[in-house]
Formats: sequence, C-alpha cells, structure tokens
Amino acid sequence: MDEPSSDEVTLGRKVGILGGTFDPPHVGHLVTAMTVLETLDLDEVVLMVAGDPWQKRDSVVASAQDRFDMVDAAVAHSKGLSASRFEVDRPGPTYSVDTLEALAVVEPEARLHLVLGEDAAAGITSWHRWEEVVELATIVVVARPGVNATCPVDCVRVEVPQIDVSSTFLRSRAGNGKSIRFYVPDAVVALIGQRGIYGETR
Repeated sequence: MDEPSSDEVTLGRKVGILGGTFDPPHVGHLVTAMTVLETLDLDEVVLMVAGDPWQKRDSVVASAQDRFDMVDAAVAHSKGLSASRFEVDRPGPTYSVDTLEALAVVEPEARLHLVLGEDAAAGITSWHRWEEVVELATIVVVARPGVNATCPVDCVRVEVPQIDVSSTFLRSRAGNGKSIRFYVPDAVVALIGQRGIYGETR
C-alpha cells in the first residue's frame, strides 16, 4: 500500500454522522446513508443510534439496545456504513454538539459531516450550542418527501431518492402482523421477529 500524502495525514478521514432513533431502521435510512457516502466521497457514514431521544420519548417503542442491534444488523455487510452505540452508552439525553465534541477527541484529524433532513436543518439555529455544531462539522442536508425548507447556515446539499416510508408506518404494520419485508433488510426483519420487538410480524 502506498504511503498517504502529507495532506491526507493532516486532513484525516471524511466521516458522515447520520443520527436517529432507528425504530426500526429502514430502506430510507440506508439509501440516504449510501447516497451521502458516495456523493461526497466519504470514507464512512456512521449511523448514530440515539440512546435517550428526549424529543421522541413518547413515541419510541424499542429499547436502545434493540435499536442498536437492528442498525448493526442492517449495515453488517455494507462497505462504508457502520453502526455506533456511542450515544446509547452515554447516560442521559445527548445533544449533537456533545457527540461531535467527543468524536473530535477520539479522532481529531477526522473531517466530520453531520447529515440532516431538510426539516431538521431548517431549525438548526434553535439547537443547543448550534454555533459550535456548525464549527465542528460540515452540515449536509438531504431532501425529504413533502418538505421544502431552507438551511439557515452554510451547508452542502445532497439529493437522495425520495422514499416515503416511516418508522411509524413500519411499527404499525409489524404490530398488526403484516409483512415489513423489502422495507427493511431481511436481517432486521428476522431480529424483530425473534425478539418480538413490535409484537407480531412476518
């Protein structure tokens, strides 16, 4: 293997962070992650599983461990995609700035890219310590079905296929004993069924 150039050593890897509850992870998440990975020529996109999603506490069904295991199964054979339990293992609610700061300590030369849907990006200036968020990472905005919002900070826009499927829809199908195959990877379908995460499923 050729020795990396001095520029490569200085700049480090390009790493995308796609956070979410992933309850469950589905094809929309995976297509988004892979599209961002390839469009921006990143070295890796990390699917960051929220441990204590304080904004969605009333709607999250699966445990943090189950959600991490589903994401881990979903990306197990996808080069360039990985699952992280970083926020799962941290106590209490976590904010993006805390995660980015901690990742910068672990891999200080990495160039971080925070991947957000249009709706989330539009409200970024209301986030906790948002100014530090945009200093720590490049903001990557991906289009979402039915959303037409403007990012108020400097950002990179990536067009992704519009797959209008939601985790809420999938939980409902699974709970009613309907198939969720093709919406989520087979490994995730199997895990949901084995653990009965959303009740009956097939």
